[in-house]
Amino acid sequence: MRNQAAPRDERVLNKLMFVKLMPLLIAAYVLSFLDRTNIALAKHQLDIDLGISAAAYGLGAGLFFLTYSLSEIPSNLIMHKVGARFWIARIMVTWGLISAAMAFVQGETSFYVLRLLLGIAEAGLFPGVMLYLTYWFNREQRARATGYFLLGVCFANIIGGPLGAALMRMDGMLGWHGWQWMFMLEGLPAVAFAWVVWRKLPDRPSKAPWLSAEEARGIEQRIAQETEEGAGKGGHSIKQCLTPQILLAIFVYFCHQITVYTVIFFLPSIISRYGEMSTMSVGLLTSLPWIAAAVGAVFLPRYATTARRARSMLVAGLLTMAAGLGIAAVSGPVFSLMGFCLSAVMFFVVQSIIFLYPASRLKGVALAGGLGFVNACGLLGGFVGPSVMGAIEMSTGNAMNGLKVIAVVLVVAALAALRLRQGQESARPKTVTGQPATEGV
Repeated sequence: MRNQAAPRDERVLNKLMFVKLMPLLIAAYVLSFLDRTNIALAKHQLDIDLGISAAAYGLGAGLFFLTYSLSEIPSNLIMHKVGARFWIARIMVTWGLISAAMAFVQGETSFYVLRLLLGIAEAGLFPGVMLYLTYWFNREQRARATGYFLLGVCFANIIGGPLGAALMRMDGMLGWHGWQWMFMLEGLPAVAFAWVVWRKLPDRPSKAPWLSAEEARGIEQRIAQETEEGAGKGGHSIKQCLTPQILLAIFVYFCHQITVYTVIFFLPSIISRYGEMSTMSVGLLTSLPWIAAAVGAVFLPRYATTARRARSMLVAGLLTMAAGLGIAAVSGPVFSLMGFCLSAVMFFVVQSIIFLYPASRLKGVALAGGLGFVNACGLLGGFVGPSVMGAIEMSTGNAMNGLKVIAVVLVVAALAALRLRQGQESARPKTVTGQPATEGV
């Protein structure tokens, strides 16, 4: 039964929404990233046990993103219609089962097929959550909420290395390889957690039992007013997804995703070449850049409270990522790992800011489809990055050469980001927070 007490102020409500929603969403994303990236630890054993080469591995790692990208827009449109609670739970059940089925890979063909199916199954989670956050948080709070959500990637990569290494030590138990145990035991928890999402995640403020009717109505009215002011009259049209500003945001996001997924899929194998180390040692060292990424995600996006600050942080973040990869590419083991950490600090600062741009220009069904479109196109970088890195490693024998190429790509993205503008910057001379332009733009 809804609370009938006097409505709480906006600051208290924002804190309450963070507490009630973000732990569920972060946990879902942790499981998501464990299941899409755990093949990084299995790369060496897949080669030994099944003959899957570095090039085949890079292709298989990237194929996930092809079907993921193609399924993003329809998935988000369905979620907009049926609600977040049902659709996110459905996504978790199907991806968990398919991820567990990776334990039965027999060779390159089955590896490719299951990666393609996993992309279809998991499609829609990230843009779905980006859409979901627009139901609850205004622009001033949304970058912070997105930064917290992206902690799921950090946590997954922090615990994924040691956890995966521990599971792979089960090698030989019941006649299974260690990588088979890892895929099975990391896939099934997503199925179980789907029940928690179904029970606890409200579709929107008006469905939240912990908000009064007046509080829920006030939140939805504030969000609707802000969306209307920023998107303008044309924001309902799906054609708005093809405007220069949205396409520019897609390009920047594409370059960003090339970087993130290259690091995710190749960092363990790069670290393993630093010297003779156990799988557990590699897993622990792999977690260090993701600890740095978590620090950045927690402390930096909260400062993107105006349009000018957001753009400055976006450009600085991309340049920092480029510098970190450049250091990693030309240094010895210690400074190389420090370079990865420097780059990782800005991974999710950049990502949390990028989605402010399409969200400030679209509304309604166009917002649902547009966020899916941006994520779908950007995530093609997740296919390009690992595929190119695998090809470069095969042709040159040195994965570090690929990092140099990606560093240059990030510099180009930073130059492009200088041209990005949020919707309200062109609609009226105000900032993200609605203050006079002299404060922010």
